[in-house]
Amino acid sequence: MIKYVALLRGITPSNPSMSNENLRAVFRDLGGEEVESVISSGNIIFKTWSRETSELEATVEKALKNKLNIQSTAIIHTKDDLQSIVRENPFKNIEDNPQCKLNITFLKNEPKTKIKFPYYPENRPFIVLGAHNRAIYSVVNLSLGKTPDMMHWMEKEFGRELTTRTWKTVGRILKKLD
Repeated sequence: MIKYVALLRGITPSNPSMSNENLRAVFRDLGGEEVESVISSGNIIFKTWSRETSELEATVEKALKNKLNIQSTAIIHTKDDLQSIVRENPFKNIEDNPQCKLNITFLKNEPKTKIKFPYYPENRPFIVLGAHNRAIYSVVNLSLGKTPDMMHWMEKEFGRELTTRTWKTVGRILKKLD
């Protein structure tokens, strides 16, 4: 069996149908084993025999819609995929603190962009450091703006089939994948 993490877009823990228990139940109903969640923002770890992530993503999205009436993008990675993204670590010399948030935006598909990295969008409170393995690395200066500013820009640039996690959350997910 292969262990995966599904990163679900738009999960709001305050919505009862989006609770971790309901999300885990969907993955169990699909035949997932050792299903667990990492914090309350749509990070579900599971094991399955399937080796085709694009098919898994489509199956999960359909099940979330049918069982919980949730329209969500599912982006699925193996532990190796996630480790590859983390090894790129463009944040080496940047401190994650209350005023500076390090983020990874996960994309359903490889980005098609002509942006040269690092990219400094004009009059925006963030920097886009780079891309690797369907992931975009960014830093948000919270003293100048908010993370949703960056997320809105990402959607315009890369489409809506994406979801963002903090660097710390990605680290927590990797620990659970061990």
